[in-house]
Amino acid sequence: MKIELHCHTKISDGSFTFDEILDLAVEEGVGHLAITNHDTTIGLDEMVIEGSRRGVEIMPGIEISGYDFSRRRRVHILGYGIDTNSPAIESFCGPMLEQRHEGCFQAVNRLIQAGYSLTWEAVQSYAEGGTGVYKQHIMHALIDQGYTDSIYGDLYKKLFARGQNGEQPGIAYIPTEYVDACEAVRVILQAGGVPVLAHPGQYRSFELVPELVQAGLQGIEVWHPLHNEEDERQAQELASAYKLIMTGGSDFHGFYGEKEVALGSKSPGRAVWDEIQMRYASAPQKSSVKGEV
Repeated sequence: MKIELHCHTKISDGSFTFDEILDLAVEEGVGHLAITNHDTTIGLDEMVIEGSRRGVEIMPGIEISGYDFSRRRRVHILGYGIDTNSPAIESFCGPMLEQRHEGCFQAVNRLIQAGYSLTWEAVQSYAEGGTGVYKQHIMHALIDQGYTDSIYGDLYKKLFARGQNGEQPGIAYIPTEYVDACEAVRVILQAGGVPVLAHPGQYRSFELVPELVQAGLQGIEVWHPLHNEEDERQAQELASAYKLIMTGGSDFHGFYGEKEVALGSKSPGRAVWDEIQMRYASAPQKSSVKGEV
């Protein structure tokens, strides 16, 4: 039975509904599945119940969109076994969800002004049932209008370019103010969860590990579709040095993924699932977590 520790649904930036994910999990032999939507816990309680009904154990999770302000790099932090009703999580991530949605609204208006055949209502339809519009939804609309044939191709790079090294940013680039990655670790701990550094090879976030550990980091994602052998080696060395759980996951987004992956294709094994579960089960009483951070 495969383990999947990194999976997104339509509630954030995945292209599959949870029911479709469950169908795929049964088909692919995934018996243990963590749902880690970006910056939200919406729907997790219902997913746990429905997963049990279908014979798939669901671990409630989250992926917080953090930032290393010293090195100016994005840093994503996974949280496993969190209190799905944590006020700390909601107050920490809520403003970011609103900002992302508003940024995409501005991006769509810029594209319309530049002559692209889009409407905000059409773009929103791709994000129906979720926490808001993501860049992937904008690109999906552009695909359906015939402007491109891929989410992350040349058009994406042109429109959403950050404009580094003196270059002009893309017309659809709207900066997002992410939260501090170390604070994300602390919030996950406050919510009774197990914080794990996501895909450090993708965002080159290895250097931040000592600071994240000081904040309470408990794991690092070693196996990921965008990691090469050197990334895996570095992650394993840091895991050994700081006694971190070595995790892995496919980072499944369906059609919205940066590369085609199979659910459960980066299974870290049942022992890892059990270790994470043991840690959050022994965390301080989650219902006692109150207030903002």
